[in-house]
Amino acid sequence: MPLRRALRWSIVLLAVAAFAAVACLRWYLERPLPLPSTPYAIEVASGATLSGVARDLAAAGVIPHPAVLVALARWRGADRSIKAGNYELAQGITLPALLAKLTQGDVTQVALTIGEGTTLRDLRAALAARRDIAREVAALPDADWPARLGIDAPHPEGQFFPDTYFFAAGTTDTTILRRAHRLLRERLDAAWAARAQGLPLASPYEALILASIVEKETGRPADRPLVASVFVNRLRIGMRLQTDPTVIYGLGASFDGDLRRRDLDADGPYNTYTRAGLPPTPIAFASQASIEAVLDPPATDYLYFVARGDGTSEFSTTLADHNRAVARFQLKRGVR
Repeated sequence: MPLRRALRWSIVLLAVAAFAAVACLRWYLERPLPLPSTPYAIEVASGATLSGVARDLAAAGVIPHPAVLVALARWRGADRSIKAGNYELAQGITLPALLAKLTQGDVTQVALTIGEGTTLRDLRAALAARRDIAREVAALPDADWPARLGIDAPHPEGQFFPDTYFFAAGTTDTTILRRAHRLLRERLDAAWAARAQGLPLASPYEALILASIVEKETGRPADRPLVASVFVNRLRIGMRLQTDPTVIYGLGASFDGDLRRRDLDADGPYNTYTRAGLPPTPIAFASQASIEAVLDPPATDYLYFVARGDGTSEFSTTLADHNRAVARFQLKRGVR
């Protein structure tokens, strides 16, 4: 009897201990983790292991010991599922929620905006200023970008669709730029397939070049189709485009904000006053609206336009009318 009684007591004690252990474990798993700050940011580098992340969290006081997170991950079969990225831990997060975040890739989202009408130089500056983007191609010469990013063009200018791109902090610039280029190709190819007949454009690339010029020449969105019609009409009859933005682009960093007569007279590949046809590359990132405008322009007889000074343009069919418009809207304001 004493042996049986002792055995029964032992079983009871083991059951109580097991119940207490389960209750303690459940309490711990449901208990918010002590974060050093709120929100608390952690970075999981590419190739990092769960045990390494657990050691970092233990050193920061977020978990009491690395084995706690590792054991939970192994119990759930998720010890090899950790994903790289930057994470933000909010107040009240529990150990299971932390593990789910790390294994599901619930990373901090950041954004990069490629503005309509901006240039490759602007994009380079934006990438250089971002610490949440891993730079791989940003420091390379322009000539290296096409091969690295899968761009079928001689130059990367204009090859990224202007939009806001969301991504995980720590994403490489290669990934972001490839995504922006793919979107450009999708939009450009779709617009090219639906283009109007008889356009003086031989390829989607030529359309992109002209769209970038329209982008830089348009002060008001409503004028964009008419601006496109002027340039399309000029290309049809072999008339030079004579557009200031291409000259300014060709001047590059030497442009001081004041376009002079000598700049317009100096021959160069981007000087559409001295050379007929399109410049060799786009001069900016063209919007969807500009791409559509050059590929389906309205039928007009316009060959000229001049800025009125309020963001809109005055369009003319003859040089005499254009000269009168220039005298009215620019010479009176002292524009050179």
